[in-house]
Amino acid sequence: MGHREDLLEGAKRCLLDKGFLRTTARDIVKESGTNLASIGYHYGSKDALLVAAYVSLIEGMGDRFDPGWGTGGTTTAPAGSLERFREVWGNVIRTLPESRPIWLLTFELILQGDRLPEVRKLLVEAQEQGRSGIVPLFTGVPEDEVDPETVDTEGRFYQTLLQGLMVQWLFDPGSATDADRLTEGLRRVMEGAGKTP
Repeated sequence: MGHREDLLEGAKRCLLDKGFLRTTARDIVKESGTNLASIGYHYGSKDALLVAAYVSLIEGMGDRFDPGWGTGGTTTAPAGSLERFREVWGNVIRTLPESRPIWLLTFELILQGDRLPEVRKLLVEAQEQGRSGIVPLFTGVPEDEVDPETVDTEGRFYQTLLQGLMVQWLFDPGSATDADRLTEGLRRVMEGAGKTP
């Protein structure tokens, strides 16, 4: 690996170990075996590097949300179906215990966003990518073919559910919503919406 990749991997380890605010440029350099100047050269700033590392952690976790991840297969449920909805959320929930440090890091960034305006700006941009990345899991449409309106509506819907589940599973996994209850809730909402004039 080159310095750029070494820095990114070192920053990811630092984020998981120390969090965003407590990680220093020297920590990253020590963890990556690089030098301070390489941070500015490759990423512009420590904060930009840490945001890139955070996005990389989230992307890696998002790959595991696909129902076919790790099995060599694909989802068996048709795209857009309630069963597909249940399969995807079941997979998301299965990843929560192993991805707990990343979700805790997410909360740190949410809570400190006002103190880190440049970081917040970069993360807002990353949220858009997250919305477009989650839609294909449910629709089967490749990410580069998902239209902006779908990203802005369905993507926001799935992202909101994801963040709510994250809060529940971090706070009290024993009482958190599972995929079956989430799917049944959606089914009932849809059924009720069909009854309204």
